[in-house]
Amino acid sequence: MSTDITNKEKTNRSMNKYTLAIVTAIILAAVLFGWWYNTRRLRQDMDNLREAHKLEMEFGELNKEYDQLSMQFEGNMFKIGNDSLFSLLTTEQAKVQQLMEELRTVKATNSKRINELKNELETLRKIMRGYVVQIDSLNTANERLTREKNQAERRYQTVSSEKEKIEKELEKQTERVTLASRLDATNITIIATNERGKTVKRIKQMTQFVVTFRIARNITAPTGEKTIYVRIKKPDDDILVKNRSNIFPFEGREINYSMKRIIEYDGEEQSVTMYWDIEEYLSPGTYRADIFADGNLIGQQPFELSDK
Repeated sequence: MSTDITNKEKTNRSMNKYTLAIVTAIILAAVLFGWWYNTRRLRQDMDNLREAHKLEMEFGELNKEYDQLSMQFEGNMFKIGNDSLFSLLTTEQAKVQQLMEELRTVKATNSKRINELKNELETLRKIMRGYVVQIDSLNTANERLTREKNQAERRYQTVSSEKEKIEKELEKQTERVTLASRLDATNITIIATNERGKTVKRIKQMTQFVVTFRIARNITAPTGEKTIYVRIKKPDDDILVKNRSNIFPFEGREINYSMKRIIEYDGEEQSVTMYWDIEEYLSPGTYRADIFADGNLIGQQPFELSDK
């Protein structure tokens, strides 16, 4: 009987030890599993945090790229003149800002949304690269147009300069032709005569001025009827006239003449004599005879009068 009790006690002790070992193993396994699960979850959270931070930085860089691209585009707007492209660029930039705001509120454990944001980020990058290509293409076209415009302006300036030179040369040639075709009065003499036609020196004996000159030979001058005007200017610059209505055009205004004569000019040298009857008081001093034809002053000759 005592032997059976002893065996039973031994058996119970063995079972208790086995149960304790099992319980201890279960507890240890549970602790290890909990540690492993928590470590894995923590590692996953850390990975998600790092991924989210990396994504945020990428979105930040993308936003900077869009800012730089916008500034570049705005800086060339006046050259490119593409409002629609600028509007599309602004829209995509707003999407970047919106995604960045969402990224700040997304939980680190929401790996699905983080991956979706990464995909959207890559899509936006592709769109931006397309805009870069378009802007580069527009800038290249604009540079080409600018070069062509500059070349055209230089050609225009060259042509204008050549045209100006030609015009100046034509003006000079016209002036030379005009000067060459202008009549010229030479050998001008003014003598005073008395009533018997004799030359006298004293004013009180004078009854007439005889103005003689020669129209020089000029084969380039137009031939035909010519009106010759003579103005006799007194020492006080007044003009000897018979009638104040005796005027002719000269350099855009009407001026008085003392005498006029119509001649027939054939291009050869021709002698002309004109007479002025002295009917007014003459003072001593220097007088001058100015001769005009075809609207030009063709000769001048001063002469002195004395009462002694």
